[in-house]
Amino acid sequence: MPIDAVNGVTTNAMTNAMTSLSGTSSDVGTSATSGVATAGATSDGSGFAASLGNAVDGLQQLQSDSKTLALKAVTGNLDDIHDATIAATRAQVTLELVSAVRNKGVDAFNEIMRMQA
Repeated sequence: MPIDAVNGVTTNAMTNAMTSLSGTSSDVGTSATSGVATAGATSDGSGFAASLGNAVDGLQQLQSDSKTLALKAVTGNLDDIHDATIAATRAQVTLELVSAVRNKGVDAFNEIMRMQA
């Protein structure tokens, strides 16, 4: 049973970011001869960088829409205050998602650097 309030918070930017990230991780396979994971499309991490860049671009668009609706609400030009509230919530949730993915990426990088030292 879908929850409409939660579905309303889900944004295209979040969906695209998660689809891109899951698509990148599904490209990773294991070599049968060496037992080392090899990347299917790119081995330099540009897929992850592009996905994160797209998520940030989507986040900036959501924040811009939220600011515009908030300005309309303050000036009295907005008919339905719910639109401004929903836009602000979408921007906040997307920011939290992008931040969490970025933090996990930084943690993984730091862990790899510790293994090399």
